[in-house]
Amino acid sequence: MCELFGFTSSVPTDIREYLRVFYSHSSRHPHGWGIMRENGSRREVIKESCKASDSLILNDVINGTSPQTTLLAHIRFATVGSIKQENCHPYTGRDKTGREWTLIHNGTIFSARNMIKYMNSQLGDTDSERLFLYLMDRVDEVQGTTPLSDEQRFALVEELVIDAAPRNKLNLMIYDGDLLYVHKNMRDTMRYKHTSEGYIFSTTALGSGWGDYPMGQLVAFRSGEAVFNGRVHDGIFIPTLEYITAMDAMNI
Repeated sequence: MCELFGFTSSVPTDIREYLRVFYSHSSRHPHGWGIMRENGSRREVIKESCKASDSLILNDVINGTSPQTTLLAHIRFATVGSIKQENCHPYTGRDKTGREWTLIHNGTIFSARNMIKYMNSQLGDTDSERLFLYLMDRVDEVQGTTPLSDEQRFALVEELVIDAAPRNKLNLMIYDGDLLYVHKNMRDTMRYKHTSEGYIFSTTALGSGWGDYPMGQLVAFRSGEAVFNGRVHDGIFIPTLEYITAMDAMNI
């Protein structure tokens, strides 16, 4: 299993100390790290396929992270896919209108009939990348070259999430340059902290003052506020005996 970190705020905020605590968990998630951050007027993604604590650049990346309004971070425990940079999160790409989308995922896609075709075109070999490619194709299929409104984008992402959630471990965060979408369907796997400026999300609490993130509901945030609340669905991942046995064998 991986760990996720997300941040949305109404004003640029220094979150470097939260990042230091988050990446300190890499001893349990040694197969890569990544970050999406704002750098002036553009977004940048930096990632490596090494343990975060072994990285020669991560400290400089954290120290050089200016106050942010939106940020995503990830540390990887490989369950699907080999250990290489192409398999590290975040995944990012542009739709036909030029909008940039970024995704981080914690979980496993077991039931993926709509994603199998991407095995021949993806850069890496993870199920998370196939999920991202499927998202991008669905966006382009629905909108063509005419940009969707924020309400339409939320409805599209919610439809994809509700369709994919049953039988799959689907904790994820998606950023489209405007909305930050957050979803969880596994128990005890995501926490949040509400600050005066916005929200921080993390797989595990990074200090005091954290609550349990809602289960089975996609919520979209903009500039530190929840702006769209999806319907509560029943696609909750419940481990089977076979799954528990396999995870025990992998010492997860």
